[in-house]
Amino acid sequence: MKKLRNSLLTQYLVIIIVATMILPIGIPLLSIVFYNITHQEDLSNRYYNGTDLEEMWHETAKELTGASEAQIHSKLTELKSIYHEASIYWVDETGHTRDKFPKSLSVPDIWSSSFTIDFMKKNRGYTIDPFTVVAFIGNGQNNGFMVLQIPRSDMVNPRNQLQERYDYIFPIALLAIFILFILISMLFFYRIRNRLLHLQKAMAVPEANGIPSTIEVTKQDEIGRLGHSFNRMIQELESSRNRQLEEEELRKELIANLSHDLRTPLTTIRGHAYRLKKEPISEQGQESLDFIDAKVNYMGELIENLLAYTLLTTGKYPFHPENVDIIRLIRTSFSAWYPLFENFQFDIQLEIPEKQLKWEIDPQMFCRVLDNLFQNIYRHAKSGRFVAVRIENETIVIEDHGPGMKTKSSQKGVGVGLSVISLMLKEMQLDWTIETSEKGTLMRIKKL
Repeated sequence: MKKLRNSLLTQYLVIIIVATMILPIGIPLLSIVFYNITHQEDLSNRYYNGTDLEEMWHETAKELTGASEAQIHSKLTELKSIYHEASIYWVDETGHTRDKFPKSLSVPDIWSSSFTIDFMKKNRGYTIDPFTVVAFIGNGQNNGFMVLQIPRSDMVNPRNQLQERYDYIFPIALLAIFILFILISMLFFYRIRNRLLHLQKAMAVPEANGIPSTIEVTKQDEIGRLGHSFNRMIQELESSRNRQLEEEELRKELIANLSHDLRTPLTTIRGHAYRLKKEPISEQGQESLDFIDAKVNYMGELIENLLAYTLLTTGKYPFHPENVDIIRLIRTSFSAWYPLFENFQFDIQLEIPEKQLKWEIDPQMFCRVLDNLFQNIYRHAKSGRFVAVRIENETIVIEDHGPGMKTKSSQKGVGVGLSVISLMLKEMQLDWTIETSEKGTLMRIKKL
């Protein structure tokens, strides 16, 4: 039940239910409030509608059957007190105007037949102002008639005037309800959006170790449960990262110890092989000694690469950068390999300009990089019988026509040498790319 109460779906359904009930409930409530505001009791007992006024006037005239002049005067005075803006007068059977309300009313004292007909014609119609009602006093036409004239502006009910004055309140109140609903909906989704953006930001901004930091969870709804899952994932990643770092340290320490431990027996084997070469042995024995010597040299190089890899990854490899002439280093390094390439009848292309090219590097580390690259060509690209070293736009280019790095070779290792080269170049802030295929390999080294 608590989980359902904290659910975003439940909160959203409540908003939807309120939205669907806002019209059937809000409109009647607004109508009641609007009615209470605009309602006024009319205590004057007067009529505003033309039909009602006409019926009232004829009924009053009928009630005055046989009434005396004083009674008629009293009744008209009473009506004048109700209809203040009205003009009221009566004409007797001889055509003489009797009482006038107000006294200053401009009507003829004697009504002729032609004037009476003209008066009737001019004051008929739905748009004539003032509204005029003429009624014969009593049941016949022998007692004269009485006239009621009311300005049409005075025929508007004050309650209707008040309603017209406050008509804008109802739509404004209804609009305010809709705006309130929209604001509540926007606030609901705005808070959800902010929480999701906060979670996205926590995912997108990792710490120094590459793992995002945990987030604070304040609510237990769907996003809150997502936050708890995210925090558990971060904790598992941190635990896995710590285990990986521990295993990495153990592995590097093991490689370093093995490298040191293997050097002694390899030196011993190399010494005994060198001694046996001086002894008189058969041709097959000499071939075996040469094979042993080659493998010992290979293992020695592999151990050196493993040790260098371990030192580079742990940041313990000695690094002494200097501002040196890179072209001179290339010439010096390649001159040591030139006789070996020449003995195997390599097509050697050396395109190095006669100028200086200064780089901030460690000369010993860079020479080792070049030696590893030339050694790879010597071992794995003999079939191409081609090696080229050139400078193109301050970029070192080394090329061979061997079978490519993807081709299997009996002398191919696990790639430790290339890993060492990559780490050393990265340490010296140099970039390198390799393009390899069955037609050869092209390597480029340049400054970042």
